[in-house]
Amino acid sequence: MAFFGIFGKDKKETLDKGLEKTKQSVFEKIARAVAGKDKVDDEILDNLEEVLVTSDVGVDTTLKIIERIEERVARDKYVSTAELNKILREEIVALLAENNTQDNESWSLPSDHKPYVILVVGVNGVGKTTTIGKLAYQFKEAGKKVYLGAADTFRAAAVEQLVIWGERVGVPVIKQQMGADPASVAFDTLSSAKANGADVVIIDTAGRLHNKVNLMNELKKIKEVMKKVFPEAPDEIMLVLDGSTGQNAFEQAKQFSAVTQISSLAITKLDGTAKGGVVIGISDQLKVPVKYIGLGEGMHDLQLFNRKEFVDSLFG
Repeated sequence: MAFFGIFGKDKKETLDKGLEKTKQSVFEKIARAVAGKDKVDDEILDNLEEVLVTSDVGVDTTLKIIERIEERVARDKYVSTAELNKILREEIVALLAENNTQDNESWSLPSDHKPYVILVVGVNGVGKTTTIGKLAYQFKEAGKKVYLGAADTFRAAAVEQLVIWGERVGVPVIKQQMGADPASVAFDTLSSAKANGADVVIIDTAGRLHNKVNLMNELKKIKEVMKKVFPEAPDEIMLVLDGSTGQNAFEQAKQFSAVTQISSLAITKLDGTAKGGVVIGISDQLKVPVKYIGLGEGMHDLQLFNRKEFVDSLFG
């Protein structure tokens, strides 16, 4: 694997600021949960369970976390309320590790083939095209040649938005007329990328979950056509979710994972919400690693996800 420094800058300050609303909400709830208590007991654990559920961690994931803490309390005999925050952080980090979510400091591209092909899925309005633009920018900043494919041909606005991002970043966007076959756009994009020695190709797709059969067939066709140009493609199928929608994002994730195999998650708009806990629940329930988180409008505000730093910013 050939490593390069994409997303590798110190961004803990941005992370802290981006998760401030969630952190403040969680801290206030935890403070109320342990008020007047010295020792972690059943009442505190019940209160903590409510805190996590109302912070959009999700019921199933919350129960796993509480069970882990109960085991710690039983093993250690006495756990003070002052220790609770530390134990909570440790158990959530361990849970994220089980879902193959890495502590990313930098990113790598395979050295055995190029381009690296990312197929991006997600419903309209979650920040999908913006995420693609930010990814393209940061890959280009790392010295990589990037091609974008506008395969969301059912919405003129989607194509136009991607073209604007391409011009802003300075990378080519391959497109066709409105209503064109998305698989044809994907084929043209990969063919152009191959002819021009691109390092990375990012394909935008339609976000239409209301007709899952059509979406499934469309994605299947896109993948089949890609393999005619590059047998390895796509290297990654990334689902973009809007973190500010809380449990609705989790429902979208479940529906998309039923339609196609998802290999990574990008969770956006975490800076404007107190629902940051949804990152933990989605990763745990889907068993798909969170790879990127969006923390603002700036080009650099899409960060590689680092589970330890995330949990530290959320509960630290």
